[in-house]
Amino acid sequence: MLIFDHIKRLLPGLALTTVISLVAQMGEKAELHLFGHPWIEGLVLAIVLGTAYRSIFGLPDKFDAGVNFSAKTILEVAIVLLGASISINALAGAGFYLVGGIVLVVCLSLAVSYMIGRLLGLPNRLAILVACGNSICGNSAIAATAPVIDADAEDVAASIAFTAVLGVVFVLLLPFLQAALGMSSTQYGIFAGLTVYAVPQVLAATAPAGLVATQIGTLVKLVRVLMLGPVICTLGLGARRIARKNNPDANGMVAGEQAVKTGLGAGLPIGKLLPWFIIGFLAMMALRSMNLLPDAAVIPMQHVSSILTIMAMAALGLSVDVRNVMNAGGKVIFAAKLSLVCLSMAAFGLLAILQIA
Repeated sequence: MLIFDHIKRLLPGLALTTVISLVAQMGEKAELHLFGHPWIEGLVLAIVLGTAYRSIFGLPDKFDAGVNFSAKTILEVAIVLLGASISINALAGAGFYLVGGIVLVVCLSLAVSYMIGRLLGLPNRLAILVACGNSICGNSAIAATAPVIDADAEDVAASIAFTAVLGVVFVLLLPFLQAALGMSSTQYGIFAGLTVYAVPQVLAATAPAGLVATQIGTLVKLVRVLMLGPVICTLGLGARRIARKNNPDANGMVAGEQAVKTGLGAGLPIGKLLPWFIIGFLAMMALRSMNLLPDAAVIPMQHVSSILTIMAMAALGLSVDVRNVMNAGGKVIFAAKLSLVCLSMAAFGLLAILQIA
């Protein structure tokens, strides 16, 4: 009975995301018929349509469960299936140097973004949230970081509101940047993976450039996502040291330290540091690399992954209300923009240093 109740709660949101995703796919086919190729891919159309619907009509509470399910669970399944189309050989050309470069870019971006926030007068915790969101994986990084640094709800809301909108705008602009700079599929995939906030947004941004760009972009992005664990651990340990220094009690412990331990050192659950869909993605990629997945199975899995991803894009759009950006505040907006510019420059620098063609 509980299962049926749960499904019933999901249906309105699932129906809405399905309708929007179907309209997006029909729009892409219409573009193909009229112009010979789609100017805006179905993935991007789904985001735009979802955002427009949410911003114009709002989203009643009854849709929340299904939309959240589509944006999270359906997307995670799509990412796992995407792994079946990717071989580890996609990164063989750059290998260790590219992975090391990604880690360096993330660390550099964290430091620079934090300094930008502080120089603009953002509170310490808000500056950390903006830096983590910009450098690692957008809203997911903000949500994971907030409890570790004991961020206020207002700071979390401000950083998430603009990050969501800026991420969508950046995804829409990236394909034009590729065309303007004449970037190869490999270069563009690496650049998108290094700069775009969320995994689904990487899929949307790289889709117009083809499968190679999508594969490489996803792999690069997942390396960034894996940085979330070490960053959160570092922030948590830093918070404990500061708390111990400022408020020691009779036993050398601190008020609130146990809460930090609960969130981190008794630690963050492994699922927070290494989500199941990343494990599934890597497992599928390994199976594909070892030729243990037959082509007859890979093609349908790619097709299903594409359909589910478009649904997730529609849900992502439905989660964004453009009007909320006005509540984020001018300093947060400027800090996020400037941080993204610096991250993009670092990504271009990495491409130049590694001489990736």
